[in-house]
Amino acid sequence: HMIDGFTANIIGLFGSVLIVSAYAYNVYASSVNAFVYNGTNLLGALLLTVSLMVHFNLASLLLEFVWIIIAVGGLIKASRDQARAEP
Repeated sequence: HMIDGFTANIIGLFGSVLIVSAYAYNVYASSVNAFVYNGTNLLGALLLTVSLMVHFNLASLLLEFVWIIIAVGGLIKASRDQARAEP
């Protein structure tokens, strides 16, 4: 592996914090910025994926791939929505 197990755990924990933070932001913010929400989810999922390359778990890896696809889709939608809203 290119990174050791301890570093992979730290990267994965940071990814988890980002995903949970994005969820809390979505639930508790009075107004949600789709770029912040989906970007934070994307970064968190990417970091967890890096961690899973060292500490492999197929179910978790597949979940992160789906999370990445949804987050990228959300960023694309946010970009399109913003383009439509601008004069």
